[in-house]
Amino acid sequence: MIKTKILLLITVLITQITFSQSKGRADRFFEKGDYLNASLEYEGELNKEGYTKHILQNITTSYYNTFKFRQAYRYLKMLTSGKFYDKDKTYDNRYNFMMYQVLSALGEYEKSIDFLYLYKTNNTIRDFSKSEAISIIEDFKLKDDDYVIKSVSFNSEASEFGAVKRDSVIYFTTDRSPYSPLDKNYKWTHRPFLDIYKVTVDQSNNPITKEETISKSINSKLHEGNFCFTVDGNTMYLSKSNSEKGKKKFDSIHNNSVHLYKAIKVDGKWSKPEKLEFNDIHYSIEHPALNAEENKLYFSSDMPGGYGDFDLYYVDVNQDGTYGNPVNLGPTINTENREQFPFISNDGHLFFSSNGHLGLGMMDIFVSELKKDEFTRPVNLGVPVNSSFDDFSLSYYNKTDGFFASNRKKAGDDIYSFSQVGDIFPKEYRAYFEIRDFATDNYIANSDVILLNNDNEMIYESQLDSIASFDLKIFPGRYNFKASADGYKTRTKPLIVKEKEEETYIVYLDKSGSKEDVTFNENGEQIKKSTNDTITIVERTVINSSDTKNRKEEITKDRLREILLADKDGPPVIEKNGKLYFDMPPIYFDYDKWNIRADSKKVLDKLALKLERYKTVYINISSHTDSRGTETYNQVLSAKRAESTRNYLALVGYVNARRMQFVGFGESEPLIDCDSKTCTEEDHQINRRSEFEIIEF
Repeated sequence: MIKTKILLLITVLITQITFSQSKGRADRFFEKGDYLNASLEYEGELNKEGYTKHILQNITTSYYNTFKFRQAYRYLKMLTSGKFYDKDKTYDNRYNFMMYQVLSALGEYEKSIDFLYLYKTNNTIRDFSKSEAISIIEDFKLKDDDYVIKSVSFNSEASEFGAVKRDSVIYFTTDRSPYSPLDKNYKWTHRPFLDIYKVTVDQSNNPITKEETISKSINSKLHEGNFCFTVDGNTMYLSKSNSEKGKKKFDSIHNNSVHLYKAIKVDGKWSKPEKLEFNDIHYSIEHPALNAEENKLYFSSDMPGGYGDFDLYYVDVNQDGTYGNPVNLGPTINTENREQFPFISNDGHLFFSSNGHLGLGMMDIFVSELKKDEFTRPVNLGVPVNSSFDDFSLSYYNKTDGFFASNRKKAGDDIYSFSQVGDIFPKEYRAYFEIRDFATDNYIANSDVILLNNDNEMIYESQLDSIASFDLKIFPGRYNFKASADGYKTRTKPLIVKEKEEETYIVYLDKSGSKEDVTFNENGEQIKKSTNDTITIVERTVINSSDTKNRKEEITKDRLREILLADKDGPPVIEKNGKLYFDMPPIYFDYDKWNIRADSKKVLDKLALKLERYKTVYINISSHTDSRGTETYNQVLSAKRAESTRNYLALVGYVNARRMQFVGFGESEPLIDCDSKTCTEEDHQINRRSEFEIIEF
């Protein structure tokens, strides 16, 4: 019997040694969560073994987990297209979701939706519409900004996130320095473990003291992460690596979970954190958030029985210090993917981060309004709070101001302060609609009008009286406004109704001998069918341009042309293909934005001064986007950019708006062709531009 046991033990040891030796260095790094070293080792193994499914899956995951999305995309493309040696070309469905995330992070959200569709249908979700998903993303990308944001001055090269402000002190989580000089680094990031820090700030959130650790009784050699306080500031709930006596506790498969702890402040000093009773060694419970009444504690967990990876839950906080059972917030909030970082506002609204709801890429921040004790369908906060990277851990410290974190600038996380300047929940605004004669600007009596929403559902229909106008309480969004009248061409105009009270939207009609149905696009360009049924732009509508015909010319056009070409004061005029242009540094725009950048305002100021000198010069402002996004979205975006350029010249430069037309070309006229090459961010920046053509002088 003893000999048998010895032989069995030897056999087991030999098997373990053989199995360990069969694993390469890359696999061993990968299993330990050291994705930086794993990716380097897998690159070497690719050169030796070629593109096997195993290596492609793991190198993809390694780059994804270290935020190297271009490298991840390179290998994901091979994996999802079956370009590897294995006979079995199938792959796990999670890589479709990973491809959706990576493409979104790279700005290619139209392509990304194809992989989200694959992921959803493979999960037997049959009612997912690609076109509807794209439309939803485009709508919150084009909505007006509800926040202004700013990177805080106490960010460092390390990661900072989870900022919470109490009075004049900001508390935050960071991996900027080890707990002690001999501490090991966290394998995933190759950085120190997370600790909680604090800093005293002025009214502008600028530090007036040096950042320091909150307390040695709180921080340890392991992770201390997201946290929240009770209103009196004397109780803290915090996320912390599951440990006992300073050492990690592991489950049966050697995972060290994150658990919730509570610490009490007594006589100004924090007690040692105590583990909450509903933690479990087999899963993580993290990211605590209290409601205003402090009778519910919200958190994120991957406990069994949820809807996906991590879900949001709450427990009742009883007066005797005990807790109720965890309650899942349900499928309105939770998805088959990740929901984390909850925050409950004083009004009871739930803010959280998710990569399962439609967003701009990676983790986005959402808000769910509390109505009749239930959370409504989450709303994406949009830009600038959200980006194509991870955006998370939002908190307010008063009604309009707060903090969130993002890794949009670097692989690590930074804290951003914000001020809310708009309405974040859908709200109806009073909007006015008018039908006017193009030539005279007068109302057109007895006009017939129909207003349709983006789903082609009728919102309003009527025949107007002599005052051809009406008003509605209406949600912001895309609409089609159709107007007709006897003796005029029928016109259907796409509208984007703004988040603004009492905005007026006008449709101008042209007189016509026949009642011809004419449609206009977002830029005011008339489109109609030619004899071969192709759609052609036939004219550019210029409101109130008829008065230009009666202007007296004091000098001949030929002479004025010579003067314009010779005048080098301000932006010079050049001739290209028989047309005159102002030769200016391009008016660049940030990705997905249409506001005038500070570096372009000076350029436009100089143009405004020159236009002031030449009051008979009329210009056309053309705006162009890069090729990321759908053609329709880019067309709308370029029109908004051209309009914002015109508005800046009119409102700030005091140039008569009637002297300026604007048109958006979308992605149709790139300077650099990104279809035939992989464009860099600099290439895309060059394609995002405005040009200024002199159309009359």
